[in-house]
Amino acid sequence: MRKIIFSSIFLVSLSGHVALAQKSQLQIAKNSVGKLQVAINLKQDVKKQLDILGEGIKASEAAQKDKKTGKWPETWALKGYLSSYVAIIDPNDSNADRYYTLATEAIDSAKKLDKFQANYRLIEASSYNINIVKQRKGNKAYANSDFAAAFDLLAQVSDYFPKDTTLAINTALAAQNIQSFDKSLIYFKRAKENGIKNPIVFQNMADIYSSKFEHDLAIRTLEDGIKANPYNVYLTNDYINLLLDNEKYTEAAQVIESTLKVETGNKLLYYLYGYLQQNKTNYSTAELAYNRALKLDENYFDALYQLGVVYINSANESLKSNKKDNKQKYSAFINRAEMALLQAHEINQNDKSTVQLLIDIYTRKNRLDKVQDLKGKLEEF
Repeated sequence: MRKIIFSSIFLVSLSGHVALAQKSQLQIAKNSVGKLQVAINLKQDVKKQLDILGEGIKASEAAQKDKKTGKWPETWALKGYLSSYVAIIDPNDSNADRYYTLATEAIDSAKKLDKFQANYRLIEASSYNINIVKQRKGNKAYANSDFAAAFDLLAQVSDYFPKDTTLAINTALAAQNIQSFDKSLIYFKRAKENGIKNPIVFQNMADIYSSKFEHDLAIRTLEDGIKANPYNVYLTNDYINLLLDNEKYTEAAQVIESTLKVETGNKLLYYLYGYLQQNKTNYSTAELAYNRALKLDENYFDALYQLGVVYINSANESLKSNKKDNKQKYSAFINRAEMALLQAHEINQNDKSTVQLLIDIYTRKNRLDKVQDLKGKLEEF
């Protein structure tokens, strides 16, 4: 009987020592967290920090294997935090990836066990570290054109850091590259709602809305972009083109007029204003606008071509007049048209429309040699 009692006492005593041993392992893991903070504050090198982390992780894994401490959320929270920090600082990629996986698993276990959120600070710090690693991985995937993987990772990080506008933009761009446009809009909107002013955000959002035939939303988005970036050339050009595409000609003309009061060196704006005036048969105003564009760029093909069209139309209009000098005006306009179109043809000799207009002019002038020569060029196209 004494032997049996002695054996029982011995077993109880032994199990008590094991439990104490596992608690001491947990304390070692806790101490490692403090030691790590000291090492960071003292700016000790990565090797020193990894040594501290290794000691702590080893202790947490010993505690993890115990039936009692293995059920404590603190055990997993400590392992998750220490492992997540290794994943951030370890220069060995494969080792860092290993600890990233261990940290992720440990954090999941800690969250499940921590019913009273007693370890929320450690868990939150671990989650922060894990998201830093995810962001690195997402950026690397994006740089390698693996946009699906990039979006999956960056979306998780952006959801964790919703106020980070740069992160939201990168997530949206990744989604855009895999043609997931609805998801792309979610993250562009996030960046916009958090005060981003980058014109690219507004341009991309407008493009997506236009592709979905939501033209009013596209227009409003560019208007918001211009408010955030007054007189931005690219936003303004996109806005005007969108108004023109949707036949909002009056609004487009108003925008151009107000912009040209400030942005006097934009040849495209002068060209677009001339084109609008030309469509309203305001040929003299259109002529002035095209010539302003050509002062900025004498080889501006589109302006030269449309200027030639304006002169031809003006010539045709002069013939309808009953004034005595109508033939003289007609001849002057045709000559101007010829000069503008010859210059345009010199810049782009493969443009059929320019050649056809020149054929029309030389037919009117009865220059059949020129007509035949240009018709020969048309057949070569």
